[in-house]
Amino acid sequence: MRRLLRSPLLWTLLSSVAVLVGVTAWLLTDRATSRGDALKTGALAGGAIAALYGLWLNDRRRRTEEDRHEIERSRISDERFAKSIELLGNDADQVRVGAMHSLAGLARTRPEYRQTVLDVLCAYLRRPFEHPKFDPDADYWGDGERKAAAERERLVRRAAERLIRDILPHSGTTGPTFSLNLSDARLDKLGLLGRRVGWFGADRCEVLTYLDLTDTQLSGKFLLENVTIHGEFVLTRASFERKVSLDNTVVETAVDFSVATFAEPPSLEGAKFAAGSTLPVASGDSG
Repeated sequence: MRRLLRSPLLWTLLSSVAVLVGVTAWLLTDRATSRGDALKTGALAGGAIAALYGLWLNDRRRRTEEDRHEIERSRISDERFAKSIELLGNDADQVRVGAMHSLAGLARTRPEYRQTVLDVLCAYLRRPFEHPKFDPDADYWGDGERKAAAERERLVRRAAERLIRDILPHSGTTGPTFSLNLSDARLDKLGLLGRRVGWFGADRCEVLTYLDLTDTQLSGKFLLENVTIHGEFVLTRASFERKVSLDNTVVETAVDFSVATFAEPPSLEGAKFAAGSTLPVASGDSG
């Protein structure tokens, strides 16, 4: 009985009948209105109550269906994420690349996964990695198979570096910012061209070919301490909006800091740059 009394349908029917009787009775007080017209008008008013209930019921069903679809999408996304993480440990390099692209696709379609996917790709680049370019003095590169495996892994890591750039938002856009933790990583070709980055940390990392920050907007702290960059460190039109630390960083090619914008003078304690480098311009001025 209590369940029946709480039923929206019951109260809708009672309300519809009440409106029907009330409107009809009210119209009958006017002698100019016939009984038939009064009854028709009352029925329309009562029917309107029932129609409103029908609209509410349809909207409730629609929202329930949307919630069910969202739960299903979340479940599928979680399974896809877990499977991709599992495949990152596969021995085949093409499988690892496929897993990375799957994660990047997930980050694009499910924004709540973006930071997590970026963290995973950065973590992959922190995995131990040996290559003749990074370790030219090692005595085991006469092994052709080992050298070929190292080159395949290098290509996988390049894919991770490209996907990190693709996932990041463009410079000048609004919305959430994402951080990159590349500390202790071995990087080959990391280009964040025209992207917006929050906190950036790459302490103790090693860069082989280049770290390109052309047109990059860095809205968080930029920490590049105890780093060795064998190739280029490109800062063309890069914008550093918070603290920058390059303490004990070594760059083996000339760096032009004057083409970048710094909100405050960067820390360069113990840093070493190749001959021909141009020191940073302070006070947010561009060179």
